[in-house]
Amino acid sequence: MSKAGCRWLWAVMLLLLSGFQGCGRPAPLPAPPPVPAAPLPAVQPEPLPPPDAVLPRIQYTIQVGAFTTSERAAAYADLLQSAGLDTYYFIDLDRLFKVRLERFETREAAMARALDIQARGLIDDFFIVHPQIDRILPEPPMALGERLVATASRFIGTDYRWGGASIEQGFDCSGLTMTVYRLNGLDLPRTALEQFRAGTPVARGALRAGDLVFFATGRTSRISHVGIYSGDGQFIHAPSRGNAIRSASLANTYFAARYKGARRYY
Repeated sequence: MSKAGCRWLWAVMLLLLSGFQGCGRPAPLPAPPPVPAAPLPAVQPEPLPPPDAVLPRIQYTIQVGAFTTSERAAAYADLLQSAGLDTYYFIDLDRLFKVRLERFETREAAMARALDIQARGLIDDFFIVHPQIDRILPEPPMALGERLVATASRFIGTDYRWGGASIEQGFDCSGLTMTVYRLNGLDLPRTALEQFRAGTPVARGALRAGDLVFFATGRTSRISHVGIYSGDGQFIHAPSRGNAIRSASLANTYFAARYKGARRYY
């Protein structure tokens, strides 16, 4: 082969070798774009309680009677209830049993209603009462809760019967809780189920004095019993017809197995 041919062959071989090296060393891939940092979660505002979680205030009510026994007060409350009046009885600070009925926005409306009921011969002397809510509600919620417990404690040791209604409907126990709340100016619904459906759910570990605790004590899971949490795992309740109001423990085997939750209303 001539010198020119050798130089041509050598040039072709160099070109081929340089091509193989280029395939053996691929161009580096471009660096991936930086991953954007995950946005911080938005701070969620504390949810407002549902509209029915804050109970209506009782401005004025009618108070009648002063009895030495709960039986006489209950019978009088039954009489007024049978006449279509929204009535409940309670133990006052002087340890006498008294009756309250109806709720009104103004003193004038309460007075007019009381005079009408009196003219019908259903009541004699009466008082127009304004629950001490103006002094209670501006305080921290714990203060109101402690007041609710103090009110409920006045009932301990006494029988409580609500309107002759069946305990299956939870009226005796919920009559107690309703009365305690109304005496403190808060218009709690009447039955245990209605009370359970109102208010804000409260975790068991976050219970505070004055919260209501609920149970299913019947044959189904339906709410049928309620008590007022008094602190330290205890609650005050009307256990059953013919038994005195007492304090019980949430850790009690019977109640622990039937516990359904708690509610707060203020």
